Amino acid sequence: MKTEAEIRVAGMHALIGALGLVETERFLMAVSRGRFNYTEWRRHGLPDLPLDELARQANLEAEKNPCFLNEK
Repeated sequence: MKTEAEIRVAGMHALIGALGLVETERFLMAVSRGRFNYTEWRRHGLPDLPLDELARQANLEAEKNPCFLNEK
């Protein structure tokens, strides 16, 4: 099991790899604002796709961005 610090580092690497540094900062600022409702975002913020299709698309993105596959 990863420590909280390891999870945070991996999360930052994933965000920066997917969004770039500037967009990661914008995302983190949006999340840290009081009006951001993560639970509501999870319900409505993801594409309306079957789980297997969502997983397929995530795997394709991971193959294009090898930093996502860098697990310990």
